[in-house]
Amino acid sequence: MGDAELHLERIIKAPIEAVFDKLADIESINDWQPHRGSIRRKSVKTSDGPVGLGTTYEDSTLFGKAPGEVSVFDQPTALEYHWWQQAPWGAKLAEGWPGYRLSDARDGTTRVTHYARLRTYGVYAPATPVMKWIAVRERTAVLDALEKSFS
Repeated sequence: MGDAELHLERIIKAPIEAVFDKLADIESINDWQPHRGSIRRKSVKTSDGPVGLGTTYEDSTLFGKAPGEVSVFDQPTALEYHWWQQAPWGAKLAEGWPGYRLSDARDGTTRVTHYARLRTYGVYAPATPVMKWIAVRERTAVLDALEKSFS
């Protein structure tokens, strides 16, 4: 098993409620998150009702499908997703917890602390450093796109 963590921070020129709503809207993520250079291709909400704790979704990525669920939903200050990938025979290969802590910064801006935890299993475990590098690149691109979406 391999574990990795990362933390990034950004000030977004938008009110905290607007930033939270954008991060929590699983299907509109497809409109503003990066497409070029990203491993994520599309996200689809797979449960009914508004997004909240326990809402399920599925990401299509370069590495295949990754189901997930909203694991923290504390509007407007905390949001976390939990995704996992399994081998065709059912063994868990990797799982991650990308999340956001939001706070009012000043003058209508929001401090976004973006963190991600990654856990790899079995044959994926030796690749943990490479997967962390990919995650840092991916998560930085997400923050860049989030910031751009409000400009």
